Amino acid sequence: MRYRKHLALVAVAIVALLTTTGCRDSRTIPMADGRPQITIMVGGLEKVIYLPAMLTQQLGFFERNDIDVKLLGEQSGATAETALLTGDVQGVVGFYDHTIDLQAKDQCIRSVVQMSDVPGEVELVSKADPDVTSVADLRGRKLGVTSLGSSTDFLTQALTGQVGMSTADYTRVKVGAGQTFIAGMNHDGIDAGMTTDPTVAQMVNSGDARILVDLRTEAGTRAALGGLYPATSLYMSCATIDAHPEIVGKLAAAFVQTLQWIRTHTPEEIAAKMPPQYASAGKDLYVQSIRDSIGMFNGDGLMKPEGAQNVLDILGKYSRNVRPVRDRIDLSRTYTTQFVEEALRAPRQ
Repeated sequence: MRYRKHLALVAVAIVALLTTTGCRDSRTIPMADGRPQITIMVGGLEKVIYLPAMLTQQLGFFERNDIDVKLLGEQSGATAETALLTGDVQGVVGFYDHTIDLQAKDQCIRSVVQMSDVPGEVELVSKADPDVTSVADLRGRKLGVTSLGSSTDFLTQALTGQVGMSTADYTRVKVGAGQTFIAGMNHDGIDAGMTTDPTVAQMVNSGDARILVDLRTEAGTRAALGGLYPATSLYMSCATIDAHPEIVGKLAAAFVQTLQWIRTHTPEEIAAKMPPQYASAGKDLYVQSIRDSIGMFNGDGLMKPEGAQNVLDILGKYSRNVRPVRDRIDLSRTYTTQFVEEALRAPRQ
């Protein structure tokens, strides 16, 4: 009897701890007026690589699929995955590679919509460093990433690793994205760094930086990384997916509709649907940034297995989390095409 009483007290203490630390059951999705209330964290709402998130909302496809979605912006994918694991959000629009990295930490996260087959990232070099003409020339330099453990960190290690460098050969600097990235490069905080449009268009047009490696195209990605590198995705915890397949199906349908809409509309038409503040550096520049990056989106939301395998191969070499357990990673648990296939079979609304 005393033993049972002790167990009961321990259980109460654990529940209290989870409550006070803000952890939530990832299987729980709030409802209001009969509609699911979904919160999705995006690794940079204004980044063109994550444009489908806000565009889906602007086009009304979430509402059309009978779900209410709140989008939260966060510049670092590493921070976004933490919010997902604690149950603060139900989904993340971020890079697929986090699902593999998290499985290495015994967490089950799965991509349910794969929006791109390439990263959409660019390695920029400061105008103050004209001697850098190849990745090999980055040795000894300060290289900007959004944060340590982010996808830009993984990709930086992969690019430099291809030419025989390790992280001991350069300094990784957390500079975020957008204006903080620009400030870092323009004020000698970094010599080069990985970022996305519209920051790329802004820095190149101003002459403050030039492109060293372009991962916005399939050709550029295959040349730099040896294959495809699926990036922008909607990923969710396996527990949420298993508990709410109908809701996940509605989310997938909304994003697939957006990807199909992107395929049939011009950069000007896409820009016109986005919030005006996203074009803060100028409308023409924003349209250019969309035109330069829009080819990264695959149009159907399906994962290409060869791409998933290449991501694992790269992380297996350059991620300190994945490398020791690389042979135990089960790729089939990192993504599913079920919900996208169902959305593609459904009649157009």
